[in-house]
Amino acid sequence: MTAIPQGRARRTVVVGAMCALVVTGTGLTGCSEDPDAGTNGVGKLPAAQIQSKTRAAAGSAHALRLSGNVVTSGRTYRLDMRLNSEGGSGSVTAEGTTFQLLRIGEELYLKAGADFWTQADGKGDDSDAAADKLDGKYVKVPSGDPAYKKFSGFTDKDVLLDGLLTLHGSLDTDGHHEQAGTRTIRITGDKGDGGTLDVSLEGQPYPLRLARAGGAGTLTFSAWGKNFPLTEPEKDETVDYGKQLPTS
Repeated sequence: MTAIPQGRARRTVVVGAMCALVVTGTGLTGCSEDPDAGTNGVGKLPAAQIQSKTRAAAGSAHALRLSGNVVTSGRTYRLDMRLNSEGGSGSVTAEGTTFQLLRIGEELYLKAGADFWTQADGKGDDSDAAADKLDGKYVKVPSGDPAYKKFSGFTDKDVLLDGLLTLHGSLDTDGHHEQAGTRTIRITGDKGDGGTLDVSLEGQPYPLRLARAGGAGTLTFSAWGKNFPLTEPEKDETVDYGKQLPTS
């Protein structure tokens, strides 16, 4: 359970005390704190408008951090990526193996240990020799290689957000919640079967947490608008494979 910040807890106590002191001719009257008081107001909107506003806010942000699990094509990927308009960097874990991705503009690099490359190729001694050469290096992925399309999507802010920030089925709201101390309004598709999305009620209505439809993963979004540098690796850290990478 997410802890309620002390300031908000004190405010709730004060409001409760004030309510108890409201007296009418027949005695005490009840009152409750408005959950949308002091927010950006999207919590009062219909679910479809909330989804539209959060997609617009996400699309206009220059950068973000995305982390969590995504299930696609029968594989589960654990992502921890920082993304901006120029590219992205971070780690991906699949089937117990972790590798790093870095994309700057159109240039995509993949960095992994020897085990990753041995598993990807699996052709005996020659594979071991190639894996040793690629171990811990930033391997430049040719743009025509199938791996380029497969992995570059993990580093593309617009591609990821367009694919993720869509709930399926009839939209509805599902109450007020909190994500990492930030107040949110939750919207659902088909009462949750089509996914759920928690949208910030503080500042811009950025998406903060997504549970994908059909149990296809849960992701959190943070560091909205906080840009970061993307630095090209040093030449002695880079290998230009020069042909199609081993199938992974």
